[in-house]
Amino acid sequence: MLAGLPAGADALRIASFHTQLTREGPGLLLRDILRGGDGQVAASVAVIAAAGADVLVLQEVDFDADGLALAALADAVEAAGLSYPYRLALRPNTGLPTGVDIDGDGRSWRARDAQGYGHFNGQGGLAVLSRHPIGAVRDFSDLLWADLPGSAAPAVLPQAALPVLRLASVAAWDVAVELPGGPLHLLALHATPPVFDGPEDRNGWRNADELRFWALYLDGWSPGGLPFAARDFAVIGTLNVDPSRGEGRREGLGALLDHPRLQDVVPRRPGGGMETADWPDPVPGDLRVDYILPAARLTVTGAGVLWPEGEEGALPASVAAMASDHRLVWIDLAWPPE
Repeated sequence: MLAGLPAGADALRIASFHTQLTREGPGLLLRDILRGGDGQVAASVAVIAAAGADVLVLQEVDFDADGLALAALADAVEAAGLSYPYRLALRPNTGLPTGVDIDGDGRSWRARDAQGYGHFNGQGGLAVLSRHPIGAVRDFSDLLWADLPGSAAPAVLPQAALPVLRLASVAAWDVAVELPGGPLHLLALHATPPVFDGPEDRNGWRNADELRFWALYLDGWSPGGLPFAARDFAVIGTLNVDPSRGEGRREGLGALLDHPRLQDVVPRRPGGGMETADWPDPVPGDLRVDYILPAARLTVTGAGVLWPEGEEGALPASVAAMASDHRLVWIDLAWPPE
C-alpha cells in the first residue's frame, strides 16, 4: 500500500487524521496513553506510523495547557519508529463557555452553548506533529463569527450571541513549517458538522462560513489586516462536507474547491473511492469530509486515503477502524518546489 511507505527523499508527505483521541474529562487522554493497554490509542499510533508523514495535522485530540497528552502521543509514535520532535497545540474553542443560551433550550452552560461543542475546554482540539521546525503561527480562532464579511451569523444566532460567538468551532491556524527551500503554510481547521441544530440551520451556515473564511484569506483579506502572502500552502483538515452527498451547505466547500489558488487531487482509497469517513449506512453513509487542498503551483506526486480493506499487511482494516471512524488522508509534494 503506497500510504504505508515513507515519503521519498524528493517528496514531502503531509497528512490529516481525524482521530478519536478525545475523552469525557480533562486528563483522561493523557492517562490512557501513559498507562498503556488502550486499544484505541494503540490503533491510532499504528495508523500514524503507517502513514509515514513528514507533517501531520490531527483533529479530535484533547488539549492540555502543558501539551502533555500530545507529547505522550508523540513518544508513543516514536516508539513505533517515527519521530516528531516539533509539535503544536493551542487552546481550542471547544468547551469554552460563552455564557449565552446558543441553542435556545433555556440554559447557557451546556456543551452546545460553548464556543465549540465540548464538555470541557480543550476537548477534541487541533494539533500538529512535524519532523521539521514549526515557525510563525497566526491563530484566528478568536475571530467573531459576526465579524466575517458577509457573515450568516445575524440571521441564525440569538442577538446576545453576536458579540460573543466565535467563527471557529475548534480552531483556525496558519502554521508555517520551516523546510529546505522555504516554508509550507498549513491552513488548518476542523469545521463544525453541519447538523445537530434546528430549522435555522445554524451549524450548516457556520460550517459554510468557516470554509469561506479561508477563501477570503487566500484572496487577501484577514482579521488583522495583514494579507496572506505565502507562495506554498495547503488548506488541510476536516471540512465536514461532502462534495455531493450528505448534509451541508456546499457553497462554503465550493469556495475552496473552485478557488484558483488551490487544487484538489481527490485522494482515493485503495478500492478507488474518495470517501474518508466510515459512517453507518444508509444515512449518512461513507462520505468525503477530510481534505488536503494544496496550492495550485505545487506538484503533487502521490495522494491517498489510508483505508486498508483486509487484515493482511502492516495495517489491518480492523486496526484502522478501531483508531477512528475517519481515515487518514495524505499527499506527497515534490519538494523543494520549483
